[in-house]
Amino acid sequence: MARKTSLRDFQSYLANRLSAAASGAGSASWLALQAGDSRWLVDLAESGEIILAPTVVPVPLTQPWFAGVANIRGNLHAVTDFSAFLGGAPCRINSLSRLLLIGVRYGSNAALLADRMLGLRKPDSFHPAPDDPTLPAWGCQCFTDSDGQRWHKLAVGALLADDRFMHIGR
Repeated sequence: MARKTSLRDFQSYLANRLSAAASGAGSASWLALQAGDSRWLVDLAESGEIILAPTVVPVPLTQPWFAGVANIRGNLHAVTDFSAFLGGAPCRINSLSRLLLIGVRYGSNAALLADRMLGLRKPDSFHPAPDDPTLPAWGCQCFTDSDGQRWHKLAVGALLADDRFMHIGR
């Protein structure tokens, strides 16, 4: 029972932080997530709702990284396996995997399937690192944390405008 309470508390806390970030109030925070072996940071103002990974229905004749569509409260969302999109192994859906609904703010029902969410992080706990030239502009900005872990910053609007991301057909 404590697990349900703590998850509910976390969701409530995160919803409050998302609201504060969207209104410009409070301190800046980044949502941290893991996709395969890579770690990503998303501005709270650009992130969306986080939900447990629901049943995802595959869509024929799409890219291998396109996981399919999911019905979330009566709305269909296009689900991209973020690890597979990045060229890594597909995400294994388990108790840690989550969907990040990234497109709502931009008028799109796009969602990223991530291996797990790593919580909220403060930008001042990261140090700029050399950009990753192997990634497009939506993910090339890099940081390191105090443990020396490398993180990529996701520019959601730029990802949603990326031709490769938007063209799911084979």
